[in-house]
Amino acid sequence: MTRLLIILFVLTAAANGQDAVNPIPSLREQVRIHQEWLRTRVDSILPRIMREHGVQMWIIPMREYNEDPVFSSLVSLTTFAARRRTIYVFHDRGLALGVEKLALGGSSQGGVYIAYRDSSLGNNAELWGKEQWSLLAKVVRERDPETIAVNISHTHAFSDGLSAGEWEQLSEALGEYSIRIVRRERLALDFISLRIPEMLPTYREMMKAVHAIISTAFSSEVIVPGKTRTQDVVWWMRQRAHELGFSTWFHPTVDVQRVGTTPSQESDPVIERGDVLHCDFGITLMRLNTDTQHMGYVLRDGETDVPEGIKKTLAASNRLQDILLGQMKPGLTGNQILAKTLDQMRQEGINGTVYTHPIGEHGHGAGPLVGLWDRQHGVPGRGDVPLLPNTWYSIELQATTPVPEWNNQAVRSSQEEEAYVDSTGTVKWVLERQMKFHIVR
Repeated sequence: MTRLLIILFVLTAAANGQDAVNPIPSLREQVRIHQEWLRTRVDSILPRIMREHGVQMWIIPMREYNEDPVFSSLVSLTTFAARRRTIYVFHDRGLALGVEKLALGGSSQGGVYIAYRDSSLGNNAELWGKEQWSLLAKVVRERDPETIAVNISHTHAFSDGLSAGEWEQLSEALGEYSIRIVRRERLALDFISLRIPEMLPTYREMMKAVHAIISTAFSSEVIVPGKTRTQDVVWWMRQRAHELGFSTWFHPTVDVQRVGTTPSQESDPVIERGDVLHCDFGITLMRLNTDTQHMGYVLRDGETDVPEGIKKTLAASNRLQDILLGQMKPGLTGNQILAKTLDQMRQEGINGTVYTHPIGEHGHGAGPLVGLWDRQHGVPGRGDVPLLPNTWYSIELQATTPVPEWNNQAVRSSQEEEAYVDSTGTVKWVLERQMKFHIVR
C-alpha cells in the first residue's frame, strides 16, 4: 500500500494558481495495480456471493464486441474485448477447494484463470469456434453442478449480458443440464458493485483531481464575465482532464441561473456577473469513474462575497445530503432509503429531489437506485435492491430555495459527490463535499 500511495498522483498549487498534477502512474504501473485488484476481487468476493445466491456454477459466454456487462470486471486492464468467443466458467468446489476459474477461449488474464483447452482441436480456428460448445458441455458433465447461473434479467442491464445467439447455443450444448439453469440477477450485479479497500486511495486521488479542475474552471483563470461562454468552460474542463491523463465517460455540462429569468434555454450563453453556475463533470482512470456536480457564483461589481440568500441554497442541498447519508443503511433498499429521506426532507421544509446512483466501474453503476429525477415515488426493480457494505455511490440531489436578493426567485442547488459504504456499513465521503460556492471574481 505504501508503494501505491507514493506513486499516486498528488495535486499541488502551481505558482499561477492553476491546478497542477504530478504524473499519474504510468500505464504499465496502472495495469499492475489493477491486476492486484482483479485477483483480490475474483478470489475473495466471487466465492462469497456465489454461495450467498445458491450458485454452484456460473457460465458467462460472449463474443468479441458483444461482451457481457460483467466482462470489464473480470479481465485485466490490458484486455479490451473478448477473444473470438470467450466463455468464463466459475465452479464452486466447496470451502476446502474453493472456486475453479476457467477461461474457454481468451487468455488466463495474468494467471487469474485456467486457460482451458482441448488439445484434440489443435490450431484449427474454425473447428475451435464450432467445438467450443462441446468443450463447455464436457466441463459441465465432468463437474455435474446442481445449479448453473446465466446472466438473463428483465430488470438489470448489468445482469442481462447473455445474448440471444449465445443463449440458444448454450442451451443446446448443455442438453439435459439445461433444467439446472437458474437466473440469479444479483450475482452479476453484486460482483460489479462490490469494491475492495485497496481501490479507495486511487479513487480519492481522482476526486482531488476533479475538485481541482472544477475549482479552476469556476474561477477568473477560465471565466471572463461578459465574454466567456458556458461551452468554453465545458471544453476547458474536458481538455484539462485529457492533458492530465484522464478520459471522460460523458461530455461535461455547464449551465447558468440568472436573476429575472427562467432557466436559460440558450445552449451556450455568455456568463455574466451575478450568475449562479452549475457543472456536471466526470473522469475515468483504470476503469474507475467519478461523477461530480458543483455550484459557482460570479461576483457583481462591488461584491466581495456570495449573497447570503444564494449561500442558503447550497446550505439547503448540503442539509439534504446529510439527511440522505443518515438514511443509507445496509439492508435497506434504494426505494426504502428514498422514502425515508424524502419524508424527513419534507418535515424540515426543504424543497428537493433525490436521484442518487451507484458508481465505480461504471458511471451509472450496478446496485440500488435511490430515486430518479422523474421518479420520486421509487423505482420498481432497480430501486428494490438492498444497499451493501463496500459499495460506492454518487450522492446526487437538488434543493430549490427562494432567494430574497433575487425577489424570491427560486434558485436550484444541484450537487453530486462521491461517498462510500465501508465494511461496517458506515457511509463516508470519498474526499469531501462542496460547502462553499466556487467564486469567479
